[in-house]
Amino acid sequence: PSGIIGNVNTWFYEGKQYVGILSGIGGWAGIGMAAGLEGDTEGLGAVGAYKTLSAYTQLGGVLTVFSLPDSAVKSAATVEPVKVSTN
Repeated sequence: PSGIIGNVNTWFYEGKQYVGILSGIGGWAGIGMAAGLEGDTEGLGAVGAYKTLSAYTQLGGVLTVFSLPDSAVKSAATVEPVKVSTN
């Protein structure tokens, strides 16, 4: 598995509520891993600190999507919206 790199997204489609999230290696560590940099000075930055990252994580790039049970969608629909003051 790999870490979560994106924000949670949610949408309602054809009567079902869905949640999706991107996973993978992002940031400075992800650049070196995606490019296959393994030497101590390749990519510089943290000078080899991430060279073994590929030994215990995957590059990722997966969008995981699941739907919420109907009971969760119905109970969420009964919650009153929060009123926000603009002053």
